[in-house]
Amino acid sequence: MNPRVQRYLVAIEYIGTRFSGSQQQAKDRTVVGVLQEAFHKFVGQPVKIFCSSRTDAGVHALSNVCHIDVERISKRKPGEVLPPHEPGVVQRAVNHFLQRNDGDVMVTDVRSVPSNYHARYKARERTYFYRLLSGSDPLSILEKDRAWHVPEELDLLSMQEACRVLVGSHDFTSFRAAGCQAESPVRCLDEFNVIEVPSTPYFPSIMERAESKLNNGDDPLTYPSQTKTETASVTTNFGETFGIRRRHRCYVVTARARGFLYHQVRLLVGALKCVGTGELTVSDIERILEAKTVSAAKPMAPASGLYLARVKYELP
Repeated sequence: MNPRVQRYLVAIEYIGTRFSGSQQQAKDRTVVGVLQEAFHKFVGQPVKIFCSSRTDAGVHALSNVCHIDVERISKRKPGEVLPPHEPGVVQRAVNHFLQRNDGDVMVTDVRSVPSNYHARYKARERTYFYRLLSGSDPLSILEKDRAWHVPEELDLLSMQEACRVLVGSHDFTSFRAAGCQAESPVRCLDEFNVIEVPSTPYFPSIMERAESKLNNGDDPLTYPSQTKTETASVTTNFGETFGIRRRHRCYVVTARARGFLYHQVRLLVGALKCVGTGELTVSDIERILEAKTVSAAKPMAPASGLYLARVKYELP
């Protein structure tokens, strides 16, 4: 590689709803396409970006990682090569141009790395989150395309038991979509679990506000002459539920491994949801895993609830 070229490792976050995936495509809008356009405007010449992990249309990223080579050429004196930009300069400049292109991608970190440092092949581990919202009420528009809405109640303990069956090293042929190009279906899930978390976006209820002491040390709903008992009475007497949404129960599945098969996480979550609703048992999960055919699996979870959470590296 040209010694005047600097390679950068770039961490990005994005909302995947309006993208046809992360990888560059001829016509459709993609994460890499938008990022390349922003870098082009910054450095004044075309660039090529390599992602550590591919994400499908509609999948989000809290942190995906890519690398890019940049030769800093003077815009005032074409042909004159200048010292490489500092990583912080790259981050601020590229974000400036990204915000002009709908703003659904942002650079969150930049590091200078050696010329042979590859975003994909140097990755040691990848973590995905999947969000499910359970409840009979329609999903809030604030959660649109951010989670999988499951109207039924979910049995958390059964789902956690099913996770224990799937964690570890297995032949995941049953959770591998057609078109997967991986040579082997064997993968090791270092972590696979599900927990219940506060539903987001989260705003405190009137009772929670009354119980807190955020107003200069006083109860927010307490007048100077009122006692705590009276405050509780006032809160109860309000009785105003009009226009107040009931909260969905929120569950987050975590999947962590060095690498995943095509659609593996979404197929696993699809099966896990069926355990939560009672459509499948933990024994059924064992049977599906042993069947070694994707036809035995349940339909995969939608893309909207999936988030690439982290790509782990040993940085030089």
